[in-house]
Amino acid sequence: MTRARLLRVCVLFGVPAAIVCVLAPTLGSVQVSLPRALDASIPFERNIDAQILFVARLPRLLAGIVVGAALATAGVVFQGLLRNPLATPFTLGVSSGAALGAMLAITFHWTVATGPFSAVPLASFAGSLVAVLVVYALAAARARRGLSTNVLLLAGVTLNAFFSALILFIQYFADFADAFRAIRWLMGDLDVGSYQPIVAALPLLAIAGLAFAWLPKALNVLTLGPDAAEARGVSVTGAQRVAFFSASLATGAAVSIGGPIGFIGIIVPHLVRLMVGADHRVVMLASAMFGAAFLVACDTIARTIIAPIELPVGVVTALIGGPFFLWLLISKR
Repeated sequence: MTRARLLRVCVLFGVPAAIVCVLAPTLGSVQVSLPRALDASIPFERNIDAQILFVARLPRLLAGIVVGAALATAGVVFQGLLRNPLATPFTLGVSSGAALGAMLAITFHWTVATGPFSAVPLASFAGSLVAVLVVYALAAARARRGLSTNVLLLAGVTLNAFFSALILFIQYFADFADAFRAIRWLMGDLDVGSYQPIVAALPLLAIAGLAFAWLPKALNVLTLGPDAAEARGVSVTGAQRVAFFSASLATGAAVSIGGPIGFIGIIVPHLVRLMVGADHRVVMLASAMFGAAFLVACDTIARTIIAPIELPVGVVTALIGGPFFLWLLISKR
């Protein structure tokens, strides 16, 4: 990718994303004045705008940025790995594994915490990790070399259904308060309350990000098929493993912050491809910026459309993503 093309991508996607991220914290049931919030001459304890911005809105904005970027980029990687345009970060059971972990932590009132992770995000990430390992073991066992993408898909779909059944089973016996809290978590929510969950997930997202930086060229060749990729000098097995574990790691970390927010990983990559083509070197970078801006915009809608009541952001992404997904199914026939 030339510098000129990189600059065009950054301008096309980065500038709108920056505008969305600057405006979003100022909007809501209470309007925030950025000049007043950033005015250092007003003491923080007397500056209501600064308190709303830095205590309530900025953590939510940062959560939207990292979760949106992670899910969108993971969607690009899974679609390239599986060579399936309908694959999402949740296709391989990562989401349902995370949801099952969170459901167990909420229902049984787990209080175990490790470092900056509290019980629910920790259980959520552990659940996603279990799902990833089960799917990987099945795909590796059935393949003569590399990973069987067909087994990856089938195992992921089956695991999704199985974990969903377990969630319903646990939910049936939970009391009303726990069941309501669990359902609220399953709808997706960026109201993280503090910077702690974001800081806790950053090391995992950084590892995934380093892998994502290495993957674009390999994914470009893998779209031609494993044999063609191997003939061009790509280590197919190595690239598949890096793609699978890095995308799963990013998904698990994102879900531990905001819950299973759907459709980001399928809407954003396809819209980006319509604008810039299929080169993964461009699509992954652009999807990260577009995904961040898209989720922040959806969260702003969720906070403001019926203010002062707030909708779960997953409801907004589903209302936008559902019709788009149906259009995609029809257009791909």
